[in-house]
Amino acid sequence: MHKGPPASRPNTPGDLPGSFFIALRYLWGRAGEGGRYLRGAAAGIALSLVPIIVTLIVADGMIRGITDRYLELGTGHLEAFDFSGGGEFPAGVKDRILAGGGVRGAWRERQGLGIILGTEGRVGATIRAVESSFWEDPGSARFLELIAGSVKLESDRELLLGRGLAETLGAQPGTKVRLMTVRAGEEGKNLPRVSIFTVKGIISSGYRDLDALWCVMDYRAGLELLSPELYRSFLVIKIGEPYTRAEAAAREAELHAGPGYGIFTWKEAQPSLYRSFESTRQMLLFIMALLVLVAAVNVSSATSMLVIERQRDIAVLKTSGAGPESVRNIFLWGSLLTGLAGAVPGIALGLGIGCLINPIIRGLERILGFLSSPWGAGEVRILDPEYYLQAIPVIIDWKTIFLIGLFTLLCSCLASALPARRAGKLKPLDILRRV
Repeated sequence: MHKGPPASRPNTPGDLPGSFFIALRYLWGRAGEGGRYLRGAAAGIALSLVPIIVTLIVADGMIRGITDRYLELGTGHLEAFDFSGGGEFPAGVKDRILAGGGVRGAWRERQGLGIILGTEGRVGATIRAVESSFWEDPGSARFLELIAGSVKLESDRELLLGRGLAETLGAQPGTKVRLMTVRAGEEGKNLPRVSIFTVKGIISSGYRDLDALWCVMDYRAGLELLSPELYRSFLVIKIGEPYTRAEAAAREAELHAGPGYGIFTWKEAQPSLYRSFESTRQMLLFIMALLVLVAAVNVSSATSMLVIERQRDIAVLKTSGAGPESVRNIFLWGSLLTGLAGAVPGIALGLGIGCLINPIIRGLERILGFLSSPWGAGEVRILDPEYYLQAIPVIIDWKTIFLIGLFTLLCSCLASALPARRAGKLKPLDILRRV
């Protein structure tokens, strides 16, 4: 007798689509159906993600804000060095580099350390003799702030001081200061040299660590004052995309410069600084990621409580033909939906707070200042612009945010795997005897 094809097994409530909708009902159903556990776990995930996203935005903004100031006002995007041991960096090499594609500008600079003596003391400083057109570049002009005086140096005996350096010296535009440098003597000994300069202007980069060091003079004055044997000469280069094309631009510029010249990227010029920034960012994210793990444990606990409360449902599903895998899928779907219900609002709220971080900080400063004014505390600064940036740039790293959301969902599912597996192994007869 011919047998026809076996009949397909009818869909049961525990199959994949059914598992999803049952889990969705548990999440958004009445509190008595176990939804209070899953919704509480989702709220915990959301609350744990808010500080993570805000920390990411603030850390990236602070790092980018400080890095931009170093790149545009300090090291440039690339630095070119003459390994032949010459004094002044050749103008012809500069022209060849400028002729290459993607180079926005190039300026010769001689740099070193010196001691400045003012009316209120003496302090060590970084002496920068750079071509004056460097300060007219759009990137430099974007971050350079003129506090007092002028940035145009009209004499070889005029200089600019960073705001922090000027405050230490008690200097103002028109103040006479003495600059002590070192020159090479005839017998190979280093001899001190003292020169008198007039402060032409007080400048600020918006970052105190830079403002406390810079003493800027004209490039030609630096060639006369700073000995090539004791002070380094190089070419500051700016390109269009410093964060994505620095390595490629350095190779191209090196080809145009010719033999005997080395081109280094901004990461190579200040490796310890930028590594410290990156390690700080990673440490902050690691500490905040521990909050996600704690929230994932809450999802596991919520799933376990849900399994205990819904044992009658499990028995009914199994007697209706649902297998262990189908029952397990219900609770895995529940943990995934719980993670999603917490991740979406948590990330959204974190993004909203992160994008408004500057107005929020200013508002908190005004509130704290108002509350503390009766006790004479005066103005309250959460982020003092004397030591931090005046405003935190809003930088959103969408790739990292996506990975954080994915990590949250993965932790939620993994944390609920064990209680979901136990639910799949429950025997309906044992359950019905107890209930």
